[in-house]
Amino acid sequence: MRKRLTEAWRTSLQVRVIGSILAASAAVVLILGLAMVSIVAQRLIESKLSIATSEIDRARGIVEQQVAATDTSNSTQVRINSARAALTNRGAGATAESVAVFEPVLVVTENGNVMATSPEAYRIPDRLRTFVSEGQISYQYATIDRADGSVYKALIIGTPTESDIPGLQLYLVLPLENEEATLALMRGLLSFGGVVLILLLVGIAWLLTQQVTAPVRSASRIAQRFAAGHLRERMRVDGEDEMARLAMSFNAMAESLSKQIRQLEEYGNLQRQFTSDVSHELRTPLTTVRMAADMIADRADELDPYTRRAAELMVRELDRFESLLTDLLEISRHDAGVADLSEERIDLRTCVAAAWQQVQHLAEELGVDVTFDHPSTPVALVGDSRRIERILRNLLANAVDHSEGNPVHVRIGTGDNVVAVTVTDHGVGLKPGQEALVFNRFWRADPSRVRHSGGTGLGLAISHEDAVLHGGALEAIGEIGVGSCFRLTLPMTPGSVWVGDPPLPLSVEDDTDPPGLPDDVQEQALPQPEPTVGVFPPIPDTDGEDERS
Repeated sequence: MRKRLTEAWRTSLQVRVIGSILAASAAVVLILGLAMVSIVAQRLIESKLSIATSEIDRARGIVEQQVAATDTSNSTQVRINSARAALTNRGAGATAESVAVFEPVLVVTENGNVMATSPEAYRIPDRLRTFVSEGQISYQYATIDRADGSVYKALIIGTPTESDIPGLQLYLVLPLENEEATLALMRGLLSFGGVVLILLLVGIAWLLTQQVTAPVRSASRIAQRFAAGHLRERMRVDGEDEMARLAMSFNAMAESLSKQIRQLEEYGNLQRQFTSDVSHELRTPLTTVRMAADMIADRADELDPYTRRAAELMVRELDRFESLLTDLLEISRHDAGVADLSEERIDLRTCVAAAWQQVQHLAEELGVDVTFDHPSTPVALVGDSRRIERILRNLLANAVDHSEGNPVHVRIGTGDNVVAVTVTDHGVGLKPGQEALVFNRFWRADPSRVRHSGGTGLGLAISHEDAVLHGGALEAIGEIGVGSCFRLTLPMTPGSVWVGDPPLPLSVEDDTDPPGLPDDVQEQALPQPEPTVGVFPPIPDTDGEDERS
């Protein structure tokens, strides 16, 4: 229940507004109720004290007259009983209301001790008797015990008397039961009225907020459906108030966005179709030019040096042009959403070895040492071996090309339903913010830098799309002058969910025993031919079960 209330408070504007009004109105009603009860109680006490003050003087005169009229030969107890009886029975000079609201008590003290009381055994608070003994008219609020065992609150006012009985004091006990009943009734009425008032305020607030939040909820719901692709969703316009103007503005915005989205979709479709058509159309003249270039290359010995050099350049650029057309066709398939996977059970180590074989010549040419860390057992997963090899080939070529002759380290790690490959170089590195830009099409960190691998500028972009197509991720990190690291993470089954961190860290630090690697990972030193190059360690035969087809 508490969780649901917390969730409602966090997600509902109406609940927060009503809750705030409820809390504020409850606080106001409570403060006003306490103030009103306090004022009424003070007025009742003042009225009671005024009656007591007027009655104490009249009662003192009656007691003094009665004591003076009694025979001095009688005992003190008899004389004060007679005076109390006279005070109780005589109503001369008093209103009927005042006679009925107090009980007289006579006390005879000597040296602070009670010698006699009327009625007998009636206890007056010691502190009050002390003040009266000093000749002061004093009062005190106290709790009185009845003969039947019940208690009640009362106002006790006392005064000294002038009579032939030394230490005679008169007290009037005025019960406060009626006042307490009045206050209790008032508290009940205020409580009931406060609850009714709060409920009315909450109801009114709910009705008012409903008029505001209902269009807002409708706008939120329609905006969600609009974002989900339902571009024909619109808000209903009722009236001409602010909510109606909000609905009209929302509808105008939705109409404009729908038109722009349709235009962008049409433009994107045209762009993808144009790229695909151009790529296809260029294949025919490219094939013709390739045939002519091959014929010229076959007779290169018959050509003069300048023509032979021109033929070599033409063949090299034709190779690059052909690669560019292939990449353009591939990226257009991803854009059109028609790229699919040829799933098979493969050994990731085989894919790394196949990619390395295609890049090894570049490492030999640049003298780059490439080392590999991989488990001794097969790293089996289901995926498209052609696309995974292409990702790894692009990562290896990119690392060798940017390593500035420094070593490149390739690691393979496995986790719970996930595998990962990191390719770390110690070359030029990446500037802050370039980690995501490296996967943009035709993006280059340094346009003036010469690429030894002759890439088309689409390799990493296609690799990123291939990784996403498997349900995995391709990430990069780097530091200028330290190097860069690319991590490919793939689920063991395309599209499956994997939890937790990848089995290999994304870091340019070249630790010999990186966290996340399995215990059976072996770092193997590579042979050092001239020039120094890396050789992928041999992969144990798995009887073809996990080999790439």
